[in-house]
Amino acid sequence: MVFSVTMSDVKEDSSNSEASISNSQEDTIPVKREQKQAESDKPRCPNCGASSFSEDSAKGELYCTDCGSIIDEDRIDFSEEWRAFDAAEKDKKSRSGSSITFTKSDKGLKTKIGSSGELNNVKGSKRQQYYRMKKWDNRTSNSKERLLQRGLSEMKKLVSQLGLPESVSEEAARLLEKSREEGIVKGRNLEVLVAALTFLVARNQGTPRTLDEFAEAISTKKRKLGKTYRYAARELDIPIQPAKPEDFVPRFGEQLGFNGQEQAHAKRIIDEARGEGLLAGKSPKSVVAGVFYIVSSVENKELTQKEIAEKVGVTEVTVRKNYSDIADKLDIDMD
Repeated sequence: MVFSVTMSDVKEDSSNSEASISNSQEDTIPVKREQKQAESDKPRCPNCGASSFSEDSAKGELYCTDCGSIIDEDRIDFSEEWRAFDAAEKDKKSRSGSSITFTKSDKGLKTKIGSSGELNNVKGSKRQQYYRMKKWDNRTSNSKERLLQRGLSEMKKLVSQLGLPESVSEEAARLLEKSREEGIVKGRNLEVLVAALTFLVARNQGTPRTLDEFAEAISTKKRKLGKTYRYAARELDIPIQPAKPEDFVPRFGEQLGFNGQEQAHAKRIIDEARGEGLLAGKSPKSVVAGVFYIVSSVENKELTQKEIAEKVGVTEVTVRKNYSDIADKLDIDMD
């Protein structure tokens, strides 16, 4: 069988191929068309054709930045009509409510009826109604919520007493709620557990306080508090970071009157002592006390061993032993 191909067939094939190419091009063209359409949809100045505008909120006007023509006027200003100069004032004036926080049993989401002092300003005819609403609001909370409220109240007093930052109380409050959910609170002294969680968070965040300080703050035994914090760390899978001597430098340095340069000098000596293996088996407070006495002698601060020992909370013998070990090993001239 013989096939014959004519010129009309060739032209027809070429026209078909061109049609297919044009169809494939049309499939890709809409993307470019959409971009052009988006650009054409932008508002433009009727005078100069520019598309850059700026808004004057004081006058409520939208004007062209190229020619200055007013495009729109009498615009509504949705910005705040008040000013705040610090975070506390901003939270007080804000109408959108406070942020979610673990330091409140309801995370700050519920409506608070008011304190007794605030209710005294209400008219007598309404005051009893508000007191009754507040009473029933407290009664409707379950035992778990009341337990959490009591624990957070104890935590707030403890954080304030030890001068800890707000970040510590926020994380410790989160761990307290987690402890309640996992049943760790059951059968344990709530005050001691709160102190243990706060101790863990403060140490891990680099703002440590000693176990003696926590035990004294809640009037309990150091051994009982130590046992509780180790149990909480194990049950909640919290790594216990060892306290570093340099973490105590800013706190005790400020109490002893050391400026920033002198505190930096103390941290350098601690780093050098660590490199020589002089910190192994020593209490961070005892190391800090010895280093502060070295810095005091070098910088002519004229602080006695007794003054440093009283501020840091160690004995004079501890100060003398640590400063002599570090000074001898690092070859620091104390004269």
